[in-house]
Amino acid sequence: MIFRHPEWFALLPVLLLAGWLLPRLSLWRPLRLLILLLITVALAQPQLRRLADGIDLWVLLDSSTSAEHPMAKGLPEWEKLLEKGRGPQDRIFYLNYAAEVMKRGAEGAEMYARNQTQTRTAQAVTQALAFAQREGHDRPARILAITDGYSTEPLTGLASKLTQQGVELDYRLARETETTDFRIAALNLPARAQLGEPFLIEVELRGTADGKIPVTLLRNGHEIKTSNVTVQLGSGIIRFTDRLPTAGVAHYEALIQPEKDAHKGNNRHEAMIEIAGGPRVLLLTKYTNDPVATTLQRQGFTVETVTELRSLRPGQLAGVKCVIFNNVPAFELPSEFLPAMDFYVREQGGSILMAGGKQSFAAGGYFESPLDPLLPVSLELKQEHRKLMVAMAIVMDRSGSMGMTVQNGFTKMQLGDEGAANAIRFLGPQDLLAVFAVDSEAHEMVPLQQVGPNRDKMESAVRRIESTGGGIYVYNGLKAAWDQLKTAPAGQRHIILFSDAADSEEPGAYKALIDEITHNGGTVSVIALGTRGDSDAWLLDDIAKLGKGRIFYTDKAEELPSIFSQETVAVARSAFIAEPVGTKAAGGWYEISSQTLDWPPQVDGFNLSYLRDWASQALITQDEYTAPLVAFGPRGTGRTAALSFPLGGEHSQRVRAWPKYGDFLQTQVRWLMGEATPPGIGVRHRIEGNTLTLDLLYDEEWEPKLRAKAPRVVLAHGLRAEGSHELAWERVAPGHFQTSTELPEGEMVRGAVQVGGQAISFGPAIVGTSTEWAFDETRVEELRRVSLTSGGRELLEMSQAWRSPTIPRFTDLGLYLLIATLILLLFEAFVTRTAWKLPQWARAELKPRPKTAKPTRETLQHQERLQQSPKTEDPKLPAVVPETLPPSVSDADRQSRFQRAKKR
Repeated sequence: MIFRHPEWFALLPVLLLAGWLLPRLSLWRPLRLLILLLITVALAQPQLRRLADGIDLWVLLDSSTSAEHPMAKGLPEWEKLLEKGRGPQDRIFYLNYAAEVMKRGAEGAEMYARNQTQTRTAQAVTQALAFAQREGHDRPARILAITDGYSTEPLTGLASKLTQQGVELDYRLARETETTDFRIAALNLPARAQLGEPFLIEVELRGTADGKIPVTLLRNGHEIKTSNVTVQLGSGIIRFTDRLPTAGVAHYEALIQPEKDAHKGNNRHEAMIEIAGGPRVLLLTKYTNDPVATTLQRQGFTVETVTELRSLRPGQLAGVKCVIFNNVPAFELPSEFLPAMDFYVREQGGSILMAGGKQSFAAGGYFESPLDPLLPVSLELKQEHRKLMVAMAIVMDRSGSMGMTVQNGFTKMQLGDEGAANAIRFLGPQDLLAVFAVDSEAHEMVPLQQVGPNRDKMESAVRRIESTGGGIYVYNGLKAAWDQLKTAPAGQRHIILFSDAADSEEPGAYKALIDEITHNGGTVSVIALGTRGDSDAWLLDDIAKLGKGRIFYTDKAEELPSIFSQETVAVARSAFIAEPVGTKAAGGWYEISSQTLDWPPQVDGFNLSYLRDWASQALITQDEYTAPLVAFGPRGTGRTAALSFPLGGEHSQRVRAWPKYGDFLQTQVRWLMGEATPPGIGVRHRIEGNTLTLDLLYDEEWEPKLRAKAPRVVLAHGLRAEGSHELAWERVAPGHFQTSTELPEGEMVRGAVQVGGQAISFGPAIVGTSTEWAFDETRVEELRRVSLTSGGRELLEMSQAWRSPTIPRFTDLGLYLLIATLILLLFEAFVTRTAWKLPQWARAELKPRPKTAKPTRETLQHQERLQQSPKTEDPKLPAVVPETLPPSVSDADRQSRFQRAKKR
């Protein structure tokens, strides 16, 4: 036993002294003295060392691509050794981890290739600690990490977490035995070139052996040249030249394929170059001959038209001053494009124009998308403006893969449940909803019923759906949903299928079923967790196409709640009014132009939306809605506009016939593009190794402005331009500011320098290899330090994994002492109030031995005379036996009998 705070024992002498000085307190009474002693001991926090039978061993298995081969070779033997050393009371649990963490045991819980590009050891250890605390029931636990040691994230804070929970971290390094390795050390090219200017591309190789290695160079995913490079004394170099006829950013990749190579993951390198040109417009459209492109080109704009929306690349935003979304649905755009728009507008000074149509605004799935807060209009249809009731069924995949934990700590299933709850939130009270959870069968979680009186109950039911293993039988889920919807009394019937793009099984006769759904006025949309390259993506694409719905792909489960919201609003709370409506000028046009504009008297149709507080409107409808037709406003350093009527295609005849169509588009787009950057200032960026360096150069005219307000530089990371942060400038010379920062390998960055109310954008740029293959030895050393701090070590013998933790474990006795103190307090109060005393038990008396009376003096003299007299025995006479005198009773004897009689 130990005492955490033994200083409280110093209180005992004080209490005893108080009891002696103040007798009235009666502290010396046994009960009170015992109570004071118990309270003092409880304050000292006594703890008893406890022993437990068996331990829990949590084994973390590195499933990343860099550790795949050594793990495959050694894991079967390691598992056998662990089972062999396991005691009868021991338990073992396995967690596979890479970019995500998954507990082994559920069917379908394998790691997919799209999740193996990172080694997130810190997340895996944190998840193991959470499992140990939740499932261990206060049993001692250990963690064993079997990994190559090259974590792609820092292990900061892990040691304190392990120590606090009393868990030791052991590790076993899994490494390749092959030593021959070739890799691309660098892909060098200038950060910027002029339109049509030739530039040099340099590929640098490193190797542990000599030989000829084939090198392939790709531009924007297309091969442009293949050549051999000779590696001598560990290095080799090859040079290419190229020139580009169009402005923007080009993405180059260099690939090698050696015959003998230990690590194939470092055989690739990438880099980007910006081709400078004038400001241009990026038009995203589904129309073959979009009148917007023709009109703007006639007005002198440089227009880049994209009709294959899935081919969009983040590099295409370089040099673009305005992006026009002309009736294109959100689900057809690459998943990283829309998130990048927020940084493009707010920080880089870009602009957005969205035109109306049946696949635009809320109907196109833009509600709660990254584009939604940028638009000057609100997309959600107000409840009082809804005309039709919707009957909807949600089919939820609850297969084993949905039990995987993602970066934010939730499982895919939990995020899918939250998405279904969002769908319930956006349905109207008169709408109908049913929810099914599907594995090999369809399980009814919410029967088809009205949302209004059952909303809370529905949300509670869907949030309780859990992953149960197995795959998802797509046909069974769709069939169960349609069986309930086909009899629903609703104007619109819609099914949302949520499924894993790599684990959608048993499609059955899905084509015949979907044909029946669409012939009866139903539609089917798909929310696919994964990418279009996954094994079952073709099936989900076909279901959405045949079902006349939408398909959303995302490999980030954190986006599921917002995607469910987008789809629900697109179905239940969006409206394209395909009827001619009168127009009315609202006066806001004068914020753009000082000249008046003759507006068209009518438009053929429009997307119903509502003006935001910060925006202005130039044209509104003359009907019950008074809805904005032309709205605009500033967002950050950029600007946005919404034209709620179509600019091309169906329902655009009146607008295209409008004589001022070209003047209107020219004025609107020029306002969106903003003013040109004033002369005398510029930004130059370059990458040297992993370091990005920015130079801000300016002439004397800019000195007073920069002295009054320092320039601001903002940097964003990744394809989605997330995680933006500022850098600090250093003044290196008059007219020259400079800043630099280290970039992680394989991550694209872009940024902007904000000065004088304007933004000068730069990038994107990239340091070109994957962090998974960086093999940074500092990560291994960091793992060693964390292990030693927690009490663990590197395991060379797997039998050592089951050793008892050296961290002592104690049970706190404070609660038991407090309970005993309370009982004694109550008993002492009872004794004091009632004057009750303990009963006295009578002791059994021992029977005294009878005392022999002392012979008197006369008796003794008589006996002496008899002994001295001569013995004359006559044999004829019988022997005379002397008569024994009765013992005399003394006074003391009588007194003793008297006392005993009195006691009776």
